[in-house]
Amino acid sequence: MTRMTNLTPQHFDWTVRDGIATIRLTRPERKNPLTFESYAELRDTFRALPYATDVDVVVLASNGGNFCSGGDVHEIIGPLVKMGMPELLAFTRMTGDLVKAMLGCHKPIIAAADGICVGAGAIMAMASDLRLATPEAKAAFLFTRVGLAGCDMGACAMLPRIIGQGRAAELLYTGRSMSAEEGLAWGFWNSLHEADALEGAAMDLAGRIAAGPNFAHMMTKTQLNLEWSMGLEQAIEAEAQAQAICMQTQDFARAYHAFVAKEKPVFEGN
Repeated sequence: MTRMTNLTPQHFDWTVRDGIATIRLTRPERKNPLTFESYAELRDTFRALPYATDVDVVVLASNGGNFCSGGDVHEIIGPLVKMGMPELLAFTRMTGDLVKAMLGCHKPIIAAADGICVGAGAIMAMASDLRLATPEAKAAFLFTRVGLAGCDMGACAMLPRIIGQGRAAELLYTGRSMSAEEGLAWGFWNSLHEADALEGAAMDLAGRIAAGPNFAHMMTKTQLNLEWSMGLEQAIEAEAQAQAICMQTQDFARAYHAFVAKEKPVFEGN
């Protein structure tokens, strides 16, 4: 097990306080685009999180009024048009590995999106467990607008499960922006908040989750992901096993003793 509070990434801002890690993409003057290097560093950071003892929740925050403008046109798209198939496949596998790492990081992830949230930025919001936004947030899976398929980084698998097949198909075929109001009504956004209240709402939600039984939260995230590919009987059995494991934790006993004493339980994540 490791501690990640003092992590010093080169390509994004990272802070940890009270068990909540905040990631903020940099270069707000460009609306926080991703580069080859930031993709890889984010992937490696999320891969390390299952072993972090000092992080319970992750917040993907906005910066300078925007969330993320996707892959940098000059630093990613320009070089890609000059690459051969082996290099292109290595890149697309790396971007997919970022989503896999987010899904497998064992920590709940909250996206707090303001302004532009497009391309790979929209994918990162999609791959988060909970998504908050401002009324000004514009999410777009705009891959077709640069001549690519909508099936990028798991979008064709995940987006229909969140907003429905027809709505996802429209967004992925047209690349149009989904307004914040549409996203809220369709279940993409959990809630909308004014810009000056967005990060506070995300941190409040993160704090409430971090104060809970974090081993059990890890099990919840694991099952939410694994049960996509399970039949109902498999899912019920997997949940029985997961819950039996959680019943062996001290947090389960703490909750019981607090209930008997008519007190609020204080969870410790074990």
